[in-house]
Order: sequence, then structure tokens, then C-alpha cells
Amino acid sequence: MAAGRTKTTYTLHPYEAAGGDGHSYGTDAADALGIPHEQVFKTLVAEVDGVLTVGVVPVSTSLDLKALAAAVGGKKAVMADPAKAEKATGYVRGGISPLGQRKRLRTVVDASARGQRTVYVSAGRRGLQMELAPADLITLTEAVVAPIGAD
Repeated sequence: MAAGRTKTTYTLHPYEAAGGDGHSYGTDAADALGIPHEQVFKTLVAEVDGVLTVGVVPVSTSLDLKALAAAVGGKKAVMADPAKAEKATGYVRGGISPLGQRKRLRTVVDASARGQRTVYVSAGRRGLQMELAPADLITLTEAVVAPIGAD
């Protein structure tokens, strides 16, 4: 357990990341670490009415773009171009973290996070997950909490 500048307690969990594109990086992380899929959250970048917006959902679900748009008062959401997401966040696909982005993007965390004791999110690179309390993730990202995961 470590405490960062914000005095937030977290634990880093390295694992052997699968290579190549097209992988479900979050599912791979959950399986490699032996963690239930609903406890590992993936960070997806979308555009809501042209504004980059982050959706953080369990790897066991997909991002409901309509719900994401509604959560931030928007009308329409589409997935962001991967190159645009990488440039804005400073991370590579499969390693995009909701924390420490180059440019802080508005963020929505799926409501299911509140039902977990801890959640796992990318720590900024493939092969490294960060475990922290859902309330800390929400506070650090200044996130809106809404049901944005779809089965």
C-alpha cells in the first residue's frame, strides 16, 4: 500500500500483459491477477457532443454511450478515435488510466463501483493495475457517478 501526493492509499499490481492490438486488456488484467471481472474497470474515451469524455466501466460490461452522454448533460456520444484518446491522455490504448492524464478530461464512473470494496484501474501502462477505494477514484477524477455500463 502506498500513499500518493493526495494521501490516497492504493496498491500497484503488476502482471504479464498480453501483447498486440485487439485484446480485451481489462479482461486480460483481471484474469492475470485472479480478480473478478466486475472489480476491474476499463477506461474508455468517448466524444460527447464533440468533447472528450472518459467512461470508467467494469471490464465485464461495455460502455453505454447514450447513458454516458446523459450523465454529462450531452445529446450524442461516440467512441473517440484511439489516436486522439492517446494524445489527450498521454497513455497508450490498453494502458489509459483515469488518473494522471496529460489533460484532465471530464469523467463518469459507473455506479457499480460503489458496490465494490476496492476497484482496479489501469495505472498508466499495460501490465500495471492500481487498486484503490471507489470513493478515492471518484474524488481524484472529480467524476460524475452514473449507470453507464451495459451488459
